Amino acid sequence: MTNIHIQQIPAFDDNYFWLIHNDQNAIIVDPGDAAPVLAYLNQHQLTLSAILITHHHADHIGGVDELLSHAAVPVYGPLADQQSGRISTITQGCQQGETLFLKELNLHFDVLEVPGHTSTHIAYYCAALSSLFCGDTLFAGGCGRLFEGTPAQMVASLRKISALPANTNVYCAHEYTLSNLRFALAVEPNNAALQNRFKLANVARENGLSTVPSQLNLELQTNPFLRSSSPEIIHTLQNKQKLSDVTDEVTVFAAVREWKNTF
Repeated sequence: MTNIHIQQIPAFDDNYFWLIHNDQNAIIVDPGDAAPVLAYLNQHQLTLSAILITHHHADHIGGVDELLSHAAVPVYGPLADQQSGRISTITQGCQQGETLFLKELNLHFDVLEVPGHTSTHIAYYCAALSSLFCGDTLFAGGCGRLFEGTPAQMVASLRKISALPANTNVYCAHEYTLSNLRFALAVEPNNAALQNRFKLANVARENGLSTVPSQLNLELQTNPFLRSSSPEIIHTLQNKQKLSDVTDEVTVFAAVREWKNTF
């Protein structure tokens, strides 16, 4: 869709908020801080139409109250967090299987429940933009820590994401790519696609460029958290005595995630 733009708004040390707009109306995803969002809206004379929230962490919702003081717009977020009151600003709770229609931009977003990082995390997939806004579930080269969910939940969530079209653009919420890829190389050192990705990511960062969004097909080739069936990953884990002879998908994922936590 040529009239739709997705603008990256950097914040804090390594966060990205995503502003989707058509030169008039805008949607903001996970605004942890209102100031840079308001600055961009004002500079480009855009009208805020909606707020999308993936999960309850402060760096994703911290700016919502202030944004609402400037514009009374709908706030979409996890239904469970609306019901529990964990995110008090949600006006429309969302759950798996629902499709949101945001008329100001003429866009549909499919809601995916992707627990793991948190127990109530959701993501938004827009087929028209071939884009997924996934918060802290899937990162470029990595995945979110399991603060509330289980390895089995996260594997199911990542499997859901992996089933999307391979050309899906993955808009995660942090610039963690280089550290993620360093770890990925320790896990799967002979992966040629991963080696090349690490080189390109280094060049991008040296030139002050973002590595996000990534593409799902690249994640499937290089992200160890999507590659639990890789013989090399299994062999590496076993050699380092981080994995037994049990090599089902959840067990391998859990071993990789535990290693990353202390890498």
